[in-house]
Amino acid sequence: MTVAVTLGEIAQRFDLRLVHGDPALPIRGVATLAHAEATQVGFLANPRYRAQLDGSRAAAVIVREADAAGMTRSCLVAADPYVAFAKVATLFERLPAAASGIHPSASVDAGAQIDPAASIGAFCVIEAGACIEAGAVLGPHCIIGRDCVVGAQSRLVARVTLVQDVRLGKRVLIHPGAVLGADGFGLAFDRDHWIKVPQLGGVIIGDDCEIGANTTIDRGALGDTVLEEDVRLDNQIQIAHNVRIGAHSALAGCAAVAGSAQIGRYCLIGGSAGILGHLSIADRVTVTAMSLVTHSIREPGEYSSGTPIQPNRQWRRNAARFKHLDEIARRLGAARKENPQ
Repeated sequence: MTVAVTLGEIAQRFDLRLVHGDPALPIRGVATLAHAEATQVGFLANPRYRAQLDGSRAAAVIVREADAAGMTRSCLVAADPYVAFAKVATLFERLPAAASGIHPSASVDAGAQIDPAASIGAFCVIEAGACIEAGAVLGPHCIIGRDCVVGAQSRLVARVTLVQDVRLGKRVLIHPGAVLGADGFGLAFDRDHWIKVPQLGGVIIGDDCEIGANTTIDRGALGDTVLEEDVRLDNQIQIAHNVRIGAHSALAGCAAVAGSAQIGRYCLIGGSAGILGHLSIADRVTVTAMSLVTHSIREPGEYSSGTPIQPNRQWRRNAARFKHLDEIARRLGAARKENPQ
């Protein structure tokens, strides 16, 4: 059963200002404006949903100061309603409790170090030289390869593989199917065949990072692949060898970063965006979805590439003209020289 907290407790805990509400009213959850019940808190972060306020059954709504003006319904005033909503929602998050100890079906090498306060789930495999710190939780079927470290209070949900030489910081969350520390795509072509370049580095994941389901992070060829603290990766992302991602950056689903690219701090990379290898991206850069970054970005800001969606017939006509753009530009430049005015 969901534990109730009062509106007053929520306001006090998260430094929100309660307006028109009963501080003793019990709250049992959070929801959108359209679906909130009388014991839940809603939020208004996007003005497009303001029309839903009047019909919402929410016990209270988290709003900005400007939106609270003139409101007669119960509200919690926040500088950023979405951030406040995220914090309030943590009160109602139900995570299964993990008992300390090692499940009888797990296979643990005698050379591994397991803190007594860690939880090792069913059918996990922990190899020699691995270290599992206090409070870490390994869900079922996780594989922790040789010389890997799982930091304190980290959680590997299920079927997570740390291949080798992977170091997780504290409070790292990794979702099912992620693979960290596999070989990078290092190849040298010798006349008529490929030679595999040994991948001798590791992977370092900073504190408070989150890595989505089926995401892959390759270990470095010589140095390490590094995610600094509080980096957030969505599902099905590819991070190649020797990439470095700065603190507090976030990458959306299916993004791909090629080898040795350097991404700065506080960057946002949209879904299915691609970043070519050996490029540098400055701090506080946003790359919109489906963009391809082909050169280094040295100034903060928002960057895009690609052709927006169009009706197919129109796109085919435009695509047929793409190959003539250089010719048209040359003719235009020549015409300007002949007729400057």
